[in-house]
Amino acid sequence: MTSTQKSLSFKLRLSRSVGLSAFMLAVSGGVVFAQAVIVQGNRSVDAETIRTYAAGQGSTAPQDIRQNLMATGLFSSVQVSRRGSQTVIAVRENDTINRVAFEGNRRLKSDVLLQQVQSKAQGPMSQALIDADVQRLKDAYRRAGYGLASVSGRIAPLPNGRSDVVFTIVESGKTGIKSINFSGNGVYSSGRLRGLMTSTESNFLSFIKTSDVYEADRISSDLELIRRFYLKNGYADFQIVSNNARFDEAQGGWVVDIAVDEGPQYRVGNVAVDSKLPDIDPNALQRVIATSAGDTYNAEAVEKSLVALTTEVSRRGYAFAQVRPRGDRDSAGRQIGITYVIDEGPRVYVERINVRGNTRTRDYVVRRELDLGEGDAYNKVLVDRAERRLNNLGFFSKVRVTNEPGSTPDRVIVNIDVEDKATGSFSIAGGYSTSDGVIGEVSLSESNFLGRGQFVRIAGTLGQRTQGVDFSFTEPYFLGRRIGAGFDLFSKYNDNYNTGRFESRVNGGQVRLTFPITEEFSITPRYSLYTTEIKVPNTTDRPYNDCSAPLAGITPGTAGAIGADSVYNCLSNGEATIAVKEAVGTTLTSLVGLNFNYNSLDNYQNPRNGFLAEIKPEFAGVGGDSKFLRIAADARYYREIFDDVVGFARVQGGHVQAAGGDLRMIDHYFLGPSLVRGFAPSGIGPRDIGTTLNPTDPTTNALGGTSYFGGTLEVQFPIFGLPRDLGLRGAVFADAGTLFNYEGGNKVALTGCPAGTEARQFNVSVNSGYQSNLACVRDKNMIRSSVGVSLLWQSPLGPIRFDYAYALTKDDGYRDPTSGVKLGGDRLQAFRFSGGTRF
Repeated sequence: MTSTQKSLSFKLRLSRSVGLSAFMLAVSGGVVFAQAVIVQGNRSVDAETIRTYAAGQGSTAPQDIRQNLMATGLFSSVQVSRRGSQTVIAVRENDTINRVAFEGNRRLKSDVLLQQVQSKAQGPMSQALIDADVQRLKDAYRRAGYGLASVSGRIAPLPNGRSDVVFTIVESGKTGIKSINFSGNGVYSSGRLRGLMTSTESNFLSFIKTSDVYEADRISSDLELIRRFYLKNGYADFQIVSNNARFDEAQGGWVVDIAVDEGPQYRVGNVAVDSKLPDIDPNALQRVIATSAGDTYNAEAVEKSLVALTTEVSRRGYAFAQVRPRGDRDSAGRQIGITYVIDEGPRVYVERINVRGNTRTRDYVVRRELDLGEGDAYNKVLVDRAERRLNNLGFFSKVRVTNEPGSTPDRVIVNIDVEDKATGSFSIAGGYSTSDGVIGEVSLSESNFLGRGQFVRIAGTLGQRTQGVDFSFTEPYFLGRRIGAGFDLFSKYNDNYNTGRFESRVNGGQVRLTFPITEEFSITPRYSLYTTEIKVPNTTDRPYNDCSAPLAGITPGTAGAIGADSVYNCLSNGEATIAVKEAVGTTLTSLVGLNFNYNSLDNYQNPRNGFLAEIKPEFAGVGGDSKFLRIAADARYYREIFDDVVGFARVQGGHVQAAGGDLRMIDHYFLGPSLVRGFAPSGIGPRDIGTTLNPTDPTTNALGGTSYFGGTLEVQFPIFGLPRDLGLRGAVFADAGTLFNYEGGNKVALTGCPAGTEARQFNVSVNSGYQSNLACVRDKNMIRSSVGVSLLWQSPLGPIRFDYAYALTKDDGYRDPTSGVKLGGDRLQAFRFSGGTRF
């Protein structure tokens, strides 16, 4: 053995000896300490257990012994004293908790509160623990929006060292968010940013809303909405600097302070595709990219481009390809060049997809939103899109998609955690419409029927001049594909007293399929089958057909009535026009149609930016009585001009023509305020003005037209000083449009018709000499226009709109030289109030 080895051997033996000595000393010291400790006052806690706790880290100082024992929570008091070589520990044990009870709680259930406290049955009881639990309960009520609730705790002693712990709660009214304050924002006002949030401030509407209750998770979601809003509008450097929520006792609610850093607005610079894959031409992929040079930078457009490129490359055989954006930021020029880099990603497969937390929604409803399944190539872009789709369904209050390693390195497990929320809606609404009078609606809808993702709605309407019922059903994934299939059944009655002295009832239904071509564009073929019944009332209080069927004692000239002459006759008590009488009866319409829809609106309920367009060609004549071709188009464009000030432009038009035979009156367009505000329903277009020898009622003779077009310009703005929750906004508008070209009846030569009209003959027999089967039709093709102001209210019952319009141009009609009455002119209606139901 060398000298070095001898030295190491000696050190090893020495260290072992020292360690063994220390161990023996510790053991002997612990034994000596245990033998020198006398425990007094313990009832249920064993003396040896108390000695073990007292030893703690080995210190025998009285203050350390007491501290060690009090820290256990088992004792209400501990006294440590010396008696010669002995240590005396006198303890007073805490009672054991028999049960934990709550009194006075109604808003939060006892099961919920029990999870908040640390006092548990069969556990130790201490005043410190109860005091801490009182604060925990106050915090729980504060988070639930009842921050002024008071909580106190008391001990109810029982025999054998046991006690009940009782928490008494005096609940308060709801204490919501008193204010949401922003700092650092300059481009968008604080009111505009608050408008993006689902959380709201408390106000006089708090009794009907819950959005003002402070919820940390909801605030976090709101901050994400704000972040995405800025990124969508070009502020790529935007940051939320801080977010502080504090409960203000003086104000009796929460104050949320949010500091932001907007940064500059960027535009898109050069856009390129850098493909690392063989046989992939970058130029061929440019067509699917949603970003263009010169556009305002939009993070959502970048996300859409990633999805489109991923889908296109996968279609070409590269299932594992990964697409990622690379931004080349030019801070001085405020531009961001975007390069979409396409690489062959790692060959990772989806081993399993776990759907968790759904207690109501079926698994397949969640899984079908993914464009990949078990065994497919894993792609992060497609998973992110699935998460956005799940959030947009509206079925869940929370959606979270995460990954975890699979059984092998090339496998990944996708976890989808969701939390179901209520998706049903029952509404009772009422209101007033200038066209339908007082109206009420009861509706029941469910957007996630039986957890299958199907939409079902049934509604009933009852009003002064209208009644109806309709039922709708939609399956969004027909035959396992992203195709919407559904049907509608309806029955509607209208009393058209103000527009034509007739009653109508429509009964029928339609089936439809919706094929989404892109995220914004869809095509919907449909088939409709319905009957239309037209009646002309002829009663004592509504003698609208007594020229054809005189009513004794009512129709002038009959027994018991006044004599008939040029002033008092069957026309003077209100007669339906001869064109309406020709339409009396029941007709069956069998119609096929096709809807082309484009929708890029940022918000369907309250749009600020985007474009909405619809083209609807239709053909009636696949069986049935009606035979016509019809096409209508409607396009709307929204643009936020200034902060919270929205510009709106609309153009619309339509045309219908017979497809064999005559076009019936009920197949014409009847328009008024839906085309140009300031005009009454059916107040625009061709009218029957009768002849100089046969004047008709000048207020109820609309005939409808076959062609129309119109346009609208409108600016919507917030009303200063009113809370956003009230849902009130103002608007100014200008409308222009026309309806023309009546095609009913047969044109005949009649010298009795005034200038500017033409005679039409109808296949109707009348029994009186005061109304013939001839009518003089005034069909003046002129532009009607108006300007006005509006009040828009997103009320709890649904959207309601108040319009006041002043007609600038209108058809004044023809003045009869004999009677001096103006005939055939447009009917005006300056004020219009509509709404009161859910849409």
